[in-house]
This record gives sequence, C-alpha cells and structure tokens, in this order.
Amino acid sequence: MTSRVRHCARLVIVFLGICCITSGVYLFRNWIEMFTRMRGKEMALSPTSRSFEGWKVSPLPLNFDVYLFNWTNPEDFYVGSGKKPRFEQLGPYRFRESPDKVDIDWHNHNYSVSFHKKSWFYFDAEASNGSLSDEVNTVNSVVHSAALRAAGTWGGSVVNFFSNVYSQKAFVTKTAEELLFKGYQHPFVTLGKFFRPEDVPYHRIGFQYPRNGSAGFDGDINMFTGVDDIAKMGQIHTWNNLTHTAFEGSCGDVHGSMGEFFPPNLGTNDTVYMYMPKMCRAIPLDYTETVTVHGVTAYKYSGTEHAVDNGTLYPETSCYCVNGKCSPIGVINIGPCAFNSSVYMSFPHFYKGDPSYLEAIEGLQPEREKHEFFMTLEPNAGVPMDVGGGFQANYFMEPVPGNPIFENVPTVMMPMMWCEERVRVSEEIANDIALVPLIVLLGQIVTGILLAGGLICTCWYPTRQVTHFCQSDPKAKASVLRPLTTFGVSSPASTAPPLSQLFRTNQSETGNERVGVRLLDYRRDSGVREEMGAVEGSPRERLIGMESSDVIAITR
Repeated sequence: MTSRVRHCARLVIVFLGICCITSGVYLFRNWIEMFTRMRGKEMALSPTSRSFEGWKVSPLPLNFDVYLFNWTNPEDFYVGSGKKPRFEQLGPYRFRESPDKVDIDWHNHNYSVSFHKKSWFYFDAEASNGSLSDEVNTVNSVVHSAALRAAGTWGGSVVNFFSNVYSQKAFVTKTAEELLFKGYQHPFVTLGKFFRPEDVPYHRIGFQYPRNGSAGFDGDINMFTGVDDIAKMGQIHTWNNLTHTAFEGSCGDVHGSMGEFFPPNLGTNDTVYMYMPKMCRAIPLDYTETVTVHGVTAYKYSGTEHAVDNGTLYPETSCYCVNGKCSPIGVINIGPCAFNSSVYMSFPHFYKGDPSYLEAIEGLQPEREKHEFFMTLEPNAGVPMDVGGGFQANYFMEPVPGNPIFENVPTVMMPMMWCEERVRVSEEIANDIALVPLIVLLGQIVTGILLAGGLICTCWYPTRQVTHFCQSDPKAKASVLRPLTTFGVSSPASTAPPLSQLFRTNQSETGNERVGVRLLDYRRDSGVREEMGAVEGSPRERLIGMESSDVIAITR
C-alpha cells in the first residue's frame, strides 16, 4: 500500500470517528425525546390506535370498595354531654365495576376527545364484609343544610315547622343499600322539588346515587389525545365545558390526568396531578419512593399534605379556602361544587390531617398501609402499574341558632363514608410495559458505543504515532527534538545562553567535524554551569559539557 493510500485511509478513519462522536452526542441529548415522539405516533389516542380499546373498556377487573361509618351514640350529641361522637367502620362493601366510555366525539382541530364515563356496579357478597341490609346511623345532612341556609330569615321558621312535622333528628338510620347506589327519599328533598325545583336537581339522597348505570354522574369530559404532543395524552382540557371551576385563582384551573395516562419521562422531583370531577379540582401526587411491579421499576407518587392543604404548608393552596374560611390541614371544602353544602373531603380516617379532627371523635385510626392514596407509574411511559386508595366524605356539623335540633350541637367534622379502588396490572401487561425502559436503555447503550468508537477512531492515528516515536532509536528522537534544544528558562537576573554555548564544533581524529549538542539539565537549586567552568546563568539551568556522556555527537 502506497503512502498516499495509507494517508487517505487514516483520514477516512478519523472522519468516521468524528461522525460517530457527533452522532453519539446528538443521541445523548435527544434519544429519549426521539423515542417519545416515535412512541407517541403509535400510542396517541385515536379510533384505530393500539391504546383505544384498553382506554374505552378497562382490560383489568375493577373492585370498588365502600366503607360506611356507623354513628353509635347520636343521642349524646349535644354540648355538655361529656361524650365525643363515636363511629364504627362497616365494610368493605365490595362492588365489581364494569366501566365504559360512551358518547365519544373526536375533535381534530385541537386533538382532543369528548366522552362520558358510564359504569355498572354489581355487589359482590362473598368478597364483602357485611350485607347491603346493614342499618347505619349517619348525619342528617339534608335538614342541617336547610337550617343553615334559612338561619336568620323567615325560612328558619319554615324549616323548624317541617322538621317537627316529619320528626327529624340530627341523624338518620338507613340501610347500606339506601346510603349507597339505591338512595332514599327524604321529605325535605320532596319539599325542595316542589318549592324551588331549580335548586334541587335530584329526587333521592345517596352517597353514590345516581352513579350506577349513569353516563352523566362524572359530567362531560374533554381530554387531549396526544396526537400533536404525547405529553398531553390523557390530560383533561375541559370539564362540563369549563376550563375553570368555582375555586379562585389557579385552584380552579381544570388540569391533570383522568387516571389512564400520565406525562412520559417522569422524574423523582416531579408532581403529577389527577383531576377529580366530584371535587372540582386536581389532586397533586408527589414522588415518595421507587418500587418494582412484576420486575419493572416504577415511581410511586402519593397524596401527601400537599394534596389536603389550605395554605398552611403550601401557600399556593390558600385559594382552596372558601369565603375566607381556611380549615386546618387535612380536609378539602368541596361546597362550591356540591350545592354549597358543608361537605368536606379528606383521606380515609383523616390520614395526613390535623390532629384536631381525630381528637374530636372516637373510632378512627389512620394507617398508611390502608389509607394512603397513591399512583405507581412506569416513569418512561407514564403508565399506571399499581393504583390504590381513595377519599373520605365528611360533613361539617356546627350549631344553627334558632333551630331546636341543631342549636346545641358541638362543632365537629363528622365522617360519613370512604371508598377506594385498587388496581394492579397483570404480569402480561407489565411485560409489555417493560419494553419501554428496555428500548430507552438500548438507546443509551448505542449512544455509549458511538462515543467510545468515535474516540477510538479519532485518536487512533495520533496515538499510533506517539507510540511509534517512543519506541524509535535515540537518533530519530534527537532529530525530532532538535528544534526544542534551544529552549531555555530565563529569569530577571539573567538571559538565556547564546546559541554558540549550545553547540560546540571539534575536529575529530579522522578530520571530520563533530558537533556537540549541549543539552539542558534542569536543577531546582543551581544556576546554569558549564562543566568546564564556563558560565553561570539562569537559576534553573545547567549546560552539560562536551565531556559529559549526555552530549550527542553528530559527525558531518
């Protein structure tokens, strides 16, 4: 191979190395984003996408568990009784949920889809701890709400009159079935429908009435499909055609996930949001720990104090205070989207709540393992892998002046019920999800190979030359280093020795001229000396004499 061909080959190898390094740096900076875009084109929600069927109808069995709080001493509920309200938790009453998305309408102008959620619930007696015929004492919230609204007006006398006519008390006793999906008729609801039908849009009372089989219980939902941006997939756009609810400021913004899809490429410093239609707000979930689900690494995002704060710890949540009233941390006033009733939401058993709520009652004991609300997500895809927890409905009982039933009651946050859903992906689905982090890892490996290969190709020829030089004979080294032999270190006190001192010409016995190259020998504590007693110069150098074995003699 000629030198020209070898030179071209070397250039090609170096050029290839530069290209590999450039490609590696580009992939290092953009691989995750590139993969996210590629995945988005296939997974974005559409009538023909792979994710559509699993979104429309859940492929996993769903269990809906409900717990009711039975008020065991309502007759002692008055100021001065010396007794706290005592509650007994009943349940779980388990229902098998069969959900579906109906009234689906696609909007290509903003890449969103509108729909209603419709679910059927079937009681699972074998998996339940109790019967739907169980009798439960709970707060008479209907009469108390009517008394509060009419307090100080002529309507107060009307409420008192009908309370006496219908023998109303501070509590009602109903079956579990009536309190849940079936509902029960209340005389005050019947009166309200007659006098002010626009303020009473329902016929019966029940914690889950009329959810069973209803397509309108959760309202009209419009969410993004992710066709234009996979990070927006599953994020709610409007609820009941609103982008802002009754809460003030940013607290009223309609945003967050509907629970099926979350933003991809999540980190441990991120907060994910889940929109809760019945609470008219998004619930923040903060990273708490890294776990594994069927061998797949996932991030667990949980409801912390951040989710139930009213400005105590997180100033940005102060806009959840209603009419300037901020409750202690732990409860959420949903009155603005619940007909201005005194209903508050919290984690079960006032988990993460202010101790005052538990101190005012008896029978509740919060535990993280049972009452934590969490969402475990595969961070690269943003797909839920394990979901658990729920919320508790409470009624804020306070005295009502002029009402014989409630004028002498204490101020207490009364728990009524809580419900939860726990869903964990199957091992088969987990294996499909595991492909996402695997592809991300493969991309990172390819990036490393490109960078390493590029460095090897780029540095191969210079490294080869240096190695060859180090292994060459002394004369070849001297010819390369000859231009460096004039180097000297000068100081303010002296100047570099003249060129004649570095070279000395002698006549050899054969008559040839011999040139001695006087190399520099560096010492830290001596000046430039000539072995023959010639010169002292720089405080850092000494010239080696002709007699020294360090002189290289060149004959010419």
